[in-house]
Amino acid sequence: MMPDAVLNPTSLVVGAIANAFALSSVLYIAWDISGGHVNPAVTFAMAVGGHISVPTALFYWVAQLIASVMACLVLKVIVVGMHVPTYAIAEEMTGFGASVLEGALTFVLVYTVYAARDPRRGPLSSIGILVIGLIAGASALAAGPFSGGSVNPACAFGSAAIAGSFRNQAVYWVGPLIGATFAGLLYDNAMFPSHATDPIRGISEGIVV
Repeated sequence: MMPDAVLNPTSLVVGAIANAFALSSVLYIAWDISGGHVNPAVTFAMAVGGHISVPTALFYWVAQLIASVMACLVLKVIVVGMHVPTYAIAEEMTGFGASVLEGALTFVLVYTVYAARDPRRGPLSSIGILVIGLIAGASALAAGPFSGGSVNPACAFGSAAIAGSFRNQAVYWVGPLIGATFAGLLYDNAMFPSHATDPIRGISEGIVV
């Protein structure tokens, strides 16, 4: 919300750190309740991989988008005289390039989520949750000046809805959803395939939510 915040190194670092620890805190609270679904890209990858049902994924999506809009609305109300900024693409980048960047960073985030929650690696620890948060913070730090470093379609949607401008919104959906799906499928089928299958449901028991 500060002018040229993404170009100011200090502001960028502060934002990345806040993003990292905020996400880690939320995941720590919600992980054993709902699986910590706060990112539509992660939810989409889980649905494609068969770890959650499509109706459950849609329910999560609706909840995530509503929560994002409400958060941005509260921010707009409590900060007098300020507007809620939307994610923007740097002049040096094309929409395709920004989408690829967001997709690549989302790939890393979702792959980390899969690795952290895989029961074959042992019970989930607070370190795993912290690593997920740090990946999100690093993404904001790396891509902030170029595409905003959203890696979360809900964040981009909420700010755009309150600002009333959906310009370049596809960048923050197409890239992250493709990157997330590729990460989930790669982890499940190539890197750490699970051979244990539920005889009733016919899906892998590797990663549960």
